[in-house]
Amino acid sequence: MTKVKISSKAAMELEDKYGAHNYHPLPVVLSRGEGVFMWDAEGKKYYDFLSAYSAINQGHCHPKIIGALKEQAETLTLTSRAFYNDVLGQFEKFASEFFGFDKVLAMNSGAEAVETAIKLTRKWAYEKKGIPENQAKIIVCEGNFHGRTTTIVSFSNDEEARKNYGPYTPGFIRIPYNDTDALEKALKEENVAGFLVEPIQGEAGVFVPDEGYLKKASELCKEAGVLFVADEVQTGIARTGKLLAVHHENVQPDVLILGKALSGGAYPVSAVLANDDIMLVIKPGQHGSTFGGNPIAARVAMAALEVVEEEKLAERAQKLGELFRSEIQKLVDESDLVNKVRGKGLLNAILINDSEDSSTAWDICVALKENGLLAKPTHGNIIRFAPPLVMTEEQLLDCVKIIKETILNFKN
Repeated sequence: MTKVKISSKAAMELEDKYGAHNYHPLPVVLSRGEGVFMWDAEGKKYYDFLSAYSAINQGHCHPKIIGALKEQAETLTLTSRAFYNDVLGQFEKFASEFFGFDKVLAMNSGAEAVETAIKLTRKWAYEKKGIPENQAKIIVCEGNFHGRTTTIVSFSNDEEARKNYGPYTPGFIRIPYNDTDALEKALKEENVAGFLVEPIQGEAGVFVPDEGYLKKASELCKEAGVLFVADEVQTGIARTGKLLAVHHENVQPDVLILGKALSGGAYPVSAVLANDDIMLVIKPGQHGSTFGGNPIAARVAMAALEVVEEEKLAERAQKLGELFRSEIQKLVDESDLVNKVRGKGLLNAILINDSEDSSTAWDICVALKENGLLAKPTHGNIIRFAPPLVMTEEQLLDCVKIIKETILNFKN
């Protein structure tokens, strides 16, 4: 089927009529992307300040990544894991060495990788730690977002994500985020296998924990003989100013979960990394995926990681993030609408002076769209700002100008 050019109005009507209503998109229909920009169906140009929830760290349609995708797509797309292919092993070596682990297990979506990490943690607990079968517990945090599978929503405290999807999966202990005392107490419970945590809670509104939290949490887990499992699906691959957000505190997790920017937004690729003593508890036939580790995914992921390294995207994110927060702090000081800016690298958010059930943040995002910048609210009164890491300083300052003028001129 050839691509049909349709209007924004027609595209939205089609989605509304034939698609499930499980999303509430901003009213803009995008048809093209390049670098930090996107264009709608009528040709209007926008700065992308969401990056597909940090999947587009390397920018839209990066030529190196798209080149790898095209080349592999014309050669071999899928073998399933019933057979070897000539790309997966190369990716596994590349990714293992890139992140400093013995082994990698390739999957497709971020949620799938989280599920894989949960299974891996439980199996390790039974076979290596000696926890009685079906008794393993995993500690998680309030405000978490690890995906939308039935197991994952079972330990969410977001009622929108959770309500009416029960019965819920047992085996999880929920504690406050950014609270090492609560973690220390939970680690004393019987049969604890792991601690699953986001280094920064993105969906919760870019909640950055206190300095030292991750290091202390990692140490407590080690003392208790419990796996420290870092969900870096959103915070990894240079987004926060380091290759991984845990690197800000020199932490190496026992299990690392990656997704999103692992493919630069070009293809669904996720991965779980661990050392041999953990990863090798999974034997043939005990876990897998038809598309996991397919040749396109492997080739695209290697290209995406090479772009991060070659273009020094972590260093750029660190520098531009500091500039962004310093400039937006001036807006906080000047505006009655915005009371805080927070974040790390180019994962940032502003807090609007309204309740979570107010439409103000949404209305501001609509106004930003009209002024050529695309962002999205989270939790009602928070706007997340996460542009592609290939952005230049000049482009960032142009975006800051749009944000400032939009908010200062905004009328409720």
